Amino acid sequence: MQAIETDVYPSRVGGQPRRLERCDPILYGGVDDGPLSAQQLADYERDGFLILPNFLPPAQLDACLAELEKVRHDDALKQRDEAIVEPESNDLRSLFAVHRLSEMFASVAADPRIAPMAQQLLGSEVYIHQSRVNFKPGFRGQGFYWHSDFETWHVEDGLPRMRTVSCSILLTQNQTWNGPLLLAPGSHRRYISCAGSTPKNNFKNSLKKQEIGVPDDDSLTAMVDEGGIIPATGPAGTVVLFECNTMHGSASNISPLPRSNLFFVYNSIQNPLDDPYSGQPPRPEYIAARRHVEPIGSNPLTMPLE
Repeated sequence: MQAIETDVYPSRVGGQPRRLERCDPILYGGVDDGPLSAQQLADYERDGFLILPNFLPPAQLDACLAELEKVRHDDALKQRDEAIVEPESNDLRSLFAVHRLSEMFASVAADPRIAPMAQQLLGSEVYIHQSRVNFKPGFRGQGFYWHSDFETWHVEDGLPRMRTVSCSILLTQNQTWNGPLLLAPGSHRRYISCAGSTPKNNFKNSLKKQEIGVPDDDSLTAMVDEGGIIPATGPAGTVVLFECNTMHGSASNISPLPRSNLFFVYNSIQNPLDDPYSGQPPRPEYIAARRHVEPIGSNPLTMPLE
């Protein structure tokens, strides 16, 4: 296991929360390395995210929506470990490893318009670190508290460096009033080292309601004072790319309009997982890929998890 003194992003090691400077680049590739323009790369580097409206063509979006309904009503899938249900009901909150459970969603993960953007931002071939669909039904879909994905993936999965990008594909219309993703521009430039420690099997609770590894009020207030909050709104088919350390969250959906998003995490093949920095056993493969790390395009993505 990597010694704690070599950990440049310590967190949950007791004491008080701290805001640490980022030790890694934000952009690893340039304008000649992929489809994103110089302006888009500059915006991503400045804000920590890009919002690309109407990115998916209608036919592909319709296919995704049909697959979404198939997944939502599959009782066998709801019994799998990959399925996370709402804490106050039995409604499906998230389904992980969808690129291995669905050929349709696997094809989207490897889409020749999407994967090259991740390769450009990360400056290398990429693999799927994590995938899922997030359901937020109307009236009672619960929110996700503010957090940096990297903090969790670093501490609980052993992701060593900030060389990972998330791609959220809006499968339904996301408005300010139905619990869209909220992003804190510029927050990716600092790392919040959280106080406390990681309980055993924390993922069993955190995937339903995250309470460990979340920013303290003062650090979050400072970030929002500096950069504000941007809701990632847009019509169905919009794509949101956001850097792994960008602070984000979402409120509950008390509107009648459901909000469902497809989510892929692309990690550089040069940034494989180490042992978790928490000292805990690794989380399951369906949450953080350790064995199935084939570069996009080299092999079919759908295959058994075990």
